[in-house]
Amino acid sequence: MKPFKGERIFTPGPVEIPDRIREVLGRQIIHHRTSEFREAFLETRELFKQLVDCKEENFVFFASSGTGAMEAAVLNFFDEGDKVIAVVGGKFGERWAELGKKYRLNVIELEVEWGKSVEPGAVENLLKDNPDCKGVLVQASESSTGVYHDVRALAQVTKDTDALLVVDAITALGVYNMKPHEWGLDVVVGGSQKAFMLPPGLSMLWFSERAKERLTARSYYFNVKEELKKQTDGQTAFTPAIGLILALRESLSILLESGMDAVEERYRLISEGLSKAMDALGLSIFPENPSIAMTTVMPEGVDPEALRKEMLRLGVRVAGGQGKLKGKIFRVSHMGMELLDMPVVLSALEVALNKLGCVKTFGAGVGAYLDTLSTGIKHG
Repeated sequence: MKPFKGERIFTPGPVEIPDRIREVLGRQIIHHRTSEFREAFLETRELFKQLVDCKEENFVFFASSGTGAMEAAVLNFFDEGDKVIAVVGGKFGERWAELGKKYRLNVIELEVEWGKSVEPGAVENLLKDNPDCKGVLVQASESSTGVYHDVRALAQVTKDTDALLVVDAITALGVYNMKPHEWGLDVVVGGSQKAFMLPPGLSMLWFSERAKERLTARSYYFNVKEELKKQTDGQTAFTPAIGLILALRESLSILLESGMDAVEERYRLISEGLSKAMDALGLSIFPENPSIAMTTVMPEGVDPEALRKEMLRLGVRVAGGQGKLKGKIFRVSHMGMELLDMPVVLSALEVALNKLGCVKTFGAGVGAYLDTLSTGIKHG
């Protein structure tokens, strides 16, 4: 059988784009140096402030992938030679360490076993041993492993130190009801192609008042000081990603209409349901403390790449492993998905397992997932 031409995307970026957002993306472009764009941009900023539950204007958007905002965080809040701790428990933790070294920070790598969350006590001990440390760089949701790092607990560790807590929330912002100011985070990075349900090409960088006092001017394009001046007035220092800004306004409207408590609850229910479904199919969840943005599976005794290939024949694309997990896991994104989207991926998975001789009858995974929905959905 030949693969279907159409496919559903269940990968942790890019994710599927809702019709409301696609309608915005399909419109004729407007010029960015106009009152029309300025009004739309300022409205988008107001919506973003609601999303992160902050009144301050301490955030900027960049025409870049999320990695651009990660680089901006390193360049704008630290000087050459500054000591920082990078939590390295996955491919994107490695990226924090690489960025720090690239720009000549003194990087202390806190190695965490892939699949496990960092212990706040380990960070606390390192900070005690290094009182001159200026930052802790970590992921909230490490999408290469599917792990959630408890950034709220880490904020309790860093709050009385000189270290800024810098959080890559690229697969957490728009999934969790994140309140950076209330939680005590200092810098938060986001990206458009994840839970914001947009194409790649737009990143977000939020920062606290404490972090604002540390702003440097080491970057030309990723200059937060210059962008902040322009963006609070409804413009940008350089040509913005016009279509993505307009689409972000729609995306933020969608999230806020639902309410971030409800959005987070939906993703938690999907996560719980998929976990039970994998258990029913004899498959193991890889992370010790899973992010609710995705389900990461280590199918012992089954080739995950063969599974992915069979699922793609049915028009369902899931992601494989990265780095040291390449060929060992597969990942199913929840981002942008509704509750009844997930039986599609589970059905394809059951067919794939059957093709590979791992299950003989159908329905165990889908049934376990639907049972979770029937007991987990709140009424009234």
